[in-house]
Amino acid sequence: MSMKKMRDLPSHDRPREKLASRGAEALTDVELVALLLGRGVKGRDVSQIAGEVARYLKDNGGSPSYKELLAIEGVGSAKACEIMACFELGRRYLADDGVAGSRITRPDDVLPLVSEWRDRKQEYFLCITLNGAGEVIERRVVTVGILNQSLVHPREVFAEAITDRAASVILVHNHPSGTLEPSSQDIGITRQLVEAGSILGIRVLDHIIITKKSHVSLRELGHL
Repeated sequence: MSMKKMRDLPSHDRPREKLASRGAEALTDVELVALLLGRGVKGRDVSQIAGEVARYLKDNGGSPSYKELLAIEGVGSAKACEIMACFELGRRYLADDGVAGSRITRPDDVLPLVSEWRDRKQEYFLCITLNGAGEVIERRVVTVGILNQSLVHPREVFAEAITDRAASVILVHNHPSGTLEPSSQDIGITRQLVEAGSILGIRVLDHIIITKKSHVSLRELGHL
């Protein structure tokens, strides 16, 4: 069944009016995306574009890529940025729920805090800051992409930890390949950050590698 064009819908069934009268939860995914897009482009109604974007988001697990959004006909740079900003904002607010105050006593305790990154197609390097009681202060993505010592620099890792007045940190990154074996780069980065943390008085408690199915602690492997 073909999707109706926005202009063919009765005014009370259009996303903006529907949201105003019934709340955002009453809208479908396509309608919510259509609201973000605002309008279509020549030859493509906003409903068509929104449908394609919604399918992409569903297939991608709600982790949009700027380049992949741009590849959708009718989505320009500004709208791709707005969609990504919307998802990141929502992720940050959801991330606050149950994160701060969580107590970390072993590697397994970290897994619920980083579950959304376990099956990402790119490598994400995260830093979890903790207070003196071992309770989580904050969890942040430091960098995205292939890990190397120029990207994961101590200043990027410890700048926010200093702001948090953290006593220690736990480092986490995912391996999209699924392998749990730490690379020489992983070990080198870990040792560099342990040394930098020692100078700053912020202890690196562990560096955990996560995959879709499992995890490994570099401390337990003897690399810290």
